[in-house]
Amino acid sequence: MNKPTILITNDDGIQAKGIYNLVSFLKELANIVVVAPSKAQSGQSMAITIADPLRVHKTSFDGAKQAFSCSGTPTDCVKIAIHEILEEKPDLILSGINHGSNASVNVNYSGTMGAAIEGSMEGIASVGFSLLNHDPQAEFSMCEQIVKDVVQFLLKNKHSLPSHIAYNVNIPNIKASEIKGIKWCRQANGDWVEQLEKRFDGSNQAYYWLTGSFDTQDKIQGTDLFALEQGFASVVPIQYDLTNYKALKALENYDI
Repeated sequence: MNKPTILITNDDGIQAKGIYNLVSFLKELANIVVVAPSKAQSGQSMAITIADPLRVHKTSFDGAKQAFSCSGTPTDCVKIAIHEILEEKPDLILSGINHGSNASVNVNYSGTMGAAIEGSMEGIASVGFSLLNHDPQAEFSMCEQIVKDVVQFLLKNKHSLPSHIAYNVNIPNIKASEIKGIKWCRQANGDWVEQLEKRFDGSNQAYYWLTGSFDTQDKIQGTDLFALEQGFASVVPIQYDLTNYKALKALENYDI
């Protein structure tokens, strides 16, 4: 039986430890093609490169059938992989494993999830994986079984699941033996309490560092944050259609 083809990208850059672990976990299961940013692209969401050319370089990557570094964003990587590198659309698109959480509202800023959403727009089941550990040298072994379970579930059910969906998977930073399982969740509401730290350079010109802290009271049962705190991996199905259908229905009663 032919192996499925899986396209893998990320937003931490092709040299990141997370993407190497993701490929390692799946190299026996699928034919893997890596197309990932040549440098870190965190916080890019679904940004695309339009003011500069995209440059792609073939490279070696242990466990991958083919691998390329791309000068652009994670979304650029998915676009160029589908339209220029691959002869056919892949069976799955995976992004990650991200160093740090993409739970709750973080999904809106995430380059990891931007790539997954781009894949879903192409009609390809796509997943963003994230580990709740920002350390560049983080240990990823606890992610292996979660990754395999999610990937095998999607491959097995790809023709019966809802189309044009991306899956936001977050994994708690605990031992594999302590992870209780996987939960379908909704995205918790949260908010970044942001601060701009003002500094001055050698020419006395002001510049700013964006800092802040995450805050939420929405850690109730059924949310991704609740599941993660309880020791489960969370899976939130998301869509690129941003229409608020409840509001649209209510607004039908108003004339502009």
